[in-house]
Amino acid sequence: MTKNVYTVGQVNAYIKNMFVQDFMMNRIYVKGEVSNCKYHTSGHIYFTLKDETGAIPAVLFAGNRKGLGFSMKNGDHVIVLGSISVYERDGKYQLYAKEILPDGEGLLYQRFEALKRELEEMGMFAQEYKQPIPRYIKTLGIVTAPTGAAIRDIQNISRRRNPYVQTILYPALVQGEGAASSIVNGIHALEQLGVDVMIVGRGGGSVEDLWAFNEELVARAIFECSVPVISAVGHETDITIADYVADLRAPTPSAAAELAVYDIRELEAILLSTHLELNRRISEKLERSQERVQQYGNRLRLLSPENQLNEKRQTLADLQEKLFMRMVQNLTEKKHEMELCAGRLEAFSPVKKLSTGYSFVTDEAGKNVREVDELHLGELLQIHMLNGKVKAQVQKIEYLERAIRLQDADTQKE
Repeated sequence: MTKNVYTVGQVNAYIKNMFVQDFMMNRIYVKGEVSNCKYHTSGHIYFTLKDETGAIPAVLFAGNRKGLGFSMKNGDHVIVLGSISVYERDGKYQLYAKEILPDGEGLLYQRFEALKRELEEMGMFAQEYKQPIPRYIKTLGIVTAPTGAAIRDIQNISRRRNPYVQTILYPALVQGEGAASSIVNGIHALEQLGVDVMIVGRGGGSVEDLWAFNEELVARAIFECSVPVISAVGHETDITIADYVADLRAPTPSAAAELAVYDIRELEAILLSTHLELNRRISEKLERSQERVQQYGNRLRLLSPENQLNEKRQTLADLQEKLFMRMVQNLTEKKHEMELCAGRLEAFSPVKKLSTGYSFVTDEAGKNVREVDELHLGELLQIHMLNGKVKAQVQKIEYLERAIRLQDADTQKE
């Protein structure tokens, strides 16, 4: 008997596990009237969802507050998306809310989610199909209502950013019956005109007002359009199927105009900066080229025949100068040597000796007679003096000892 007894916690855990395993309980839409709504200081919202047949406690944790797009209060009729589970401590089940919508928008939201999932599975939201928005355009197509703030904002911003861009408006219905077909016709018409980029959108409004941009017909027209499309529907917080399919989403129509039309003032500033930079680089290149030309000119002048001839002439003149100086130096040296030699020769000059009273004797043939042994009695001699010569005949030969001694002395000197 005791084997089948369970603790309270075990029972609560078992019941909670039953809820967890039930797929329907993990994602369920529940609608009803809000009562006992309390905003806790922690950020959680506790409330009760009731109708005429019953009530269920519910909580929206602070981390899921982004799923609440309005200020919820008692008496509101809402549709809550969440899961049902058991709070084990108290043993009570409750609804854990993730998203809360006013009851009037519930069915539209379900349609929105269903179409979004379908188109996403078909790949119509894939990034690889997105066309790039041209940077510089000439024509801007606009599909929106002909009256209202959206068209005024787009045209004003377009003219301010670039007055040369032509804007072409297709006046379409943007809400109510026939709006989706009108938007599609506008997309096709502007595509045939060949505009550079297209803005499809409108100003803000309720979910019902914006619903034309959640229609599959409009989504397919945007996806199949060969012209890049920028979606601009409602305010920044409004998200439509057209935003997912478009090549680029703008949070507002004004932002779409800024994304589509390049600011010509910024372009002019870029062009001016580029012009100045180009002039600076051209000036630097010209200066470098002029320096190279000057260097080549100097090198060419150095290598020119005239310059080489002048250089050779200068070298020749320098060599001639050196040769002349060397010749003068050699002549001076030789002259000095000659003067020394002349001095030496003068010492041995017969004329000089004759001028001092000396004379010399030669035989009749003119041969110099130095010793008496070379003479014979009766031989004819010639006696040379400073101013002439005389002829004589040997009559007597005498040998002197003094003469012999002088002869011996001269021999030793030699």
